[in-house]
Amino acid sequence: MMENQNVDYKQLNGIALAYLGDSVYEVFVRKHLLNLGITKPNRLQMTARKYVSAKAQAALIDLMIEDDILTDEEDAVFKRGRNAKSYTHAKNTSVLTYRHSTGFEAMMGYLSLSKQDDRLEELSNWCIEQVDAGRPKYED
Repeated sequence: MMENQNVDYKQLNGIALAYLGDSVYEVFVRKHLLNLGITKPNRLQMTARKYVSAKAQAALIDLMIEDDILTDEEDAVFKRGRNAKSYTHAKNTSVLTYRHSTGFEAMMGYLSLSKQDDRLEELSNWCIEQVDAGRPKYED
C-alpha cells in the first residue's frame, strides 16, 4: 500500500476520515459475527445492522460520551466529523443521527490512519460488547 507521508491526519476533512472509519469498524464487526458462527449472508447483513447502521453508530458515540471514554483528541475528531458539511444523508434517519454517525466514523478513521491500532481495537471491541449486552437502546 502506498502512503502519502505529507498527509496531516489531524487536518484531514471529517468526511474523508469517515469514509475509511466506516469500513474499518465494519471489519471488526464482521470478524465478530463470523466468530459467533453466523455465516448465512442474509443473517449476517441483518445482524450487522445492529452494530454499523447510522442509528447504531450514533447511539454508540453518544454512549461513549456519556461514559466519558473518549480522549480529548478523539472527541475533537468526532466533533470535526459531526460538523463536516455533507451533501447527502441517509434516507431512513434524521440529520442529527447521521451527523453523529459520521463523527463516529471519522474518529475510527482517524485512529486507523494515525496508526493507533490498539486504541482502535479497544474502542471497536467496546462498541461490540455494548451492542451484545443490549446497550445502547435505539429505535431501528
